[in-house]
Formats: sequence, structure tokens, C-alpha cells
Amino acid sequence: MTLWQEIKEGTVISFAALRANKLRSGLTTLGIVIGIVTVTLMATAIQGLNSAFRASISSMGSDTLYIHRFSWFNDSHAEWLKAFRRPYITLDQIEALSQQATLIKAITPFSDCRLPVTYKNRTSKSVTVLGCNEQFVNIAGNTVAEGRFFNAAEASGGRPVCTIGSGIATNLFPNISPIGKKIRVGGSTVEIVGIMSQQGNFLGAFSLDNQVIVPMRYYTLAFQHVSDYEIHIRVASMEQIEDSKEEIRGILRKIRHVPAGVEDNFAINQQEMFISTFNRIGGIIASAGLFITGLSLFVGGIGIMNIMFVSVAERTKEIGIRKAIGAKRRTILMQFLTEAAGICLFAGLLGLAIAFPLTLVIRQFLPATLSLPIVGLAVGVSLFTGVVSGFLPAWRAARMNPVDALRND
Repeated sequence: MTLWQEIKEGTVISFAALRANKLRSGLTTLGIVIGIVTVTLMATAIQGLNSAFRASISSMGSDTLYIHRFSWFNDSHAEWLKAFRRPYITLDQIEALSQQATLIKAITPFSDCRLPVTYKNRTSKSVTVLGCNEQFVNIAGNTVAEGRFFNAAEASGGRPVCTIGSGIATNLFPNISPIGKKIRVGGSTVEIVGIMSQQGNFLGAFSLDNQVIVPMRYYTLAFQHVSDYEIHIRVASMEQIEDSKEEIRGILRKIRHVPAGVEDNFAINQQEMFISTFNRIGGIIASAGLFITGLSLFVGGIGIMNIMFVSVAERTKEIGIRKAIGAKRRTILMQFLTEAAGICLFAGLLGLAIAFPLTLVIRQFLPATLSLPIVGLAVGVSLFTGVVSGFLPAWRAARMNPVDALRND
């Protein structure tokens, strides 16, 4: 008998045994079902988190630097206090940096606050008001959907004009074009010259479409006379990003009068800091999920092993007869391994059937889908669990002496 014939015969016998003990086989699968549901939902949630994070973080641009007094991720409260005591970044310093830096493509000062925005009898509360210059649109990676962005003359002259996010346009102007209309931002009136394309949310924290963008000179006059400015810079090329950072660091140390040997009194932040932190947190979440999944599968595997030992004990005479008429050890081994793997495969498919509607619920919050790789992972894990759990009982059956097995009552 060839190996394929042995596998085929063992499979037929195994599934006949499973059908003969439906209730026992079904109860045995519960631990594996829980484990497969867990591993499927964990993989789906992590995939959804990754997709949402990548979509949000892409708006920052890999070739963009963000300079501020604070680092995005301070290691301790003491580090935060040290950064808090640093002197503000001023508009004059930003202008000096703009004139002296040679490896940058665009630069803008940046500051923001939250104010109510009103048009006639419609109001949007707690809108993010951004102050910047005309180069902001080239740095932010967004485009103007209608109208235009304010120009250099309007920015340098501090004109009362603005470009609004798509959310503001929808909320305040549901049936008309906002271009040319005047809105009240806090206690000031500005004219709309453009509407930005829809961007969505940033890391789920706030809407990038609920914004009013005004020239920085007007921002400082109308909203914040003294501000803790940031600097947003787009470098000339990704290949020179490290050189750009060193050039910017040297210029800022000079214009902010940082003595030699003293650490920087500013921080240069970039997209990779978010990515590395997210990957570290994601690794912790995945490890915790793996532990929970492993625990569920371990408990389920012990149950499978126990039932397989019972099955071997109940069918000792059958094993003896098969070996007496010429069945090889590997044939018996394959029969019981197939039986254990079959139980776990059924549990895996049942787990996937339960996980699918739960994935639809997760999709309401994250861009998660039950993709083919995740399905393959779930099926592979269930089969692997079956083979590992069934190996010892199958090995015991394969090693039985046919004479002793036939004597068993």
C-alpha cells in the first residue's frame, strides 16, 4: 500500500470515528474555537490598527520635519519639565532659519488654537484655527479642492483671509459655495478664499477637516499675540534628510544662542518617531494577544490530547486487528493524527464562522477585514494544534503490540 493510500484510508476511518462520536468531538472543539476566534480577531484588529495608523501618519510626510520646544515623546516628567523651561521659538528665529538654510524646500511657522466659527445663524464650536504662511499647503501634503490657498502677498500683509477644511464647508455652507463668504472666527471676520480636500481624522484624535487656516501675521494680530511657535519644514530630498537635520540644528543653535557643549533647547521631530513608538506599542499588544491566544489553544490542545487518549483506549482491539493484518506503524500514526487534525480543523472553521460577524463590528471603528492571510493563519494554527495535540496518543497507538492489543477486553 502506498503512502497516499494509507493517508486516504486513515482519513476515511478517522472521519468515521468523528461522526460516531459527534457530541464528544463537538465539546472537545470548544477550547480550540475560542483560541481561533481570539487569534483571528487579534490579527484583524492589529491589521486594522496598522491600516488606520498608516493612513493617518501619511499626512505628516516622511520628508517633513517638525521643530518645537518639546519632543513628541518625552521619556519622563523631568524631561518634559526641562523642555517646558526652554525659551519660545520666535517668528524672527523662523525667518532667520528660512534665510540661512539651503537644504529645505518649504518652511512655515505654525501655531493653532480652538475657537467657535460662525456664518449667519450656523456655528461650529471648537474649530482648530491654524496660523501659517503660504508654503503650508506644500508641506502639509493636502490639496485645495475649491478656490485657492492664500498667497505670499496675503500672508506677508496679514490679510483677513482663510482657507477652510471640508468639514467646516459642509457644516456652515450645506447648500451654497463658501468661496467669497465671510465668517466670524472668535471675534474676528475673515473671508474664505479656498476649501481644502477632505483628509479625515489624525490618529482618531481630531478631524483634519475641522480647520480654518489663516496667514500667520493675521493670526498673531487677531488671536494670539504671543505664541509658542512650531516650525514645519519640508526637506529638499529624502536622500539629504540627515544632512538637512544637521544643518537646521546648527543654524538654530546659533540663532538661539546655545553654547557649545550644551544640549539643544529645541527638538526636531519627524514621522519615524511616531512609527517606531507605534511599532513598539503594537509589539506589546501583539505579545499580550499571542499569550492569550496561546493559553486558549493550550487548554484546547490538552482537551484534544485527553480525548485522543480516550479514543485510543476505546479502540485498542481495532488497532490490534489492523496491525495483525499488516497495518504499519505509520498507518496507525497517520490515522490518529488525521483524526486530531480533523477535530481541530472543524474547530478552526467554526471559529472563523464566529469571527466573521465580529470582524464586521470591528470594521465600524477600524478599517479591518477578514483577509485571506488571516484565514490561512487561523486554519494553519488549528491544524498545527491538532497535529501537536494528537501526536502522543497517535504515537502510543502506533507503538502498541498487536498481541497485547487483541487481548484487551
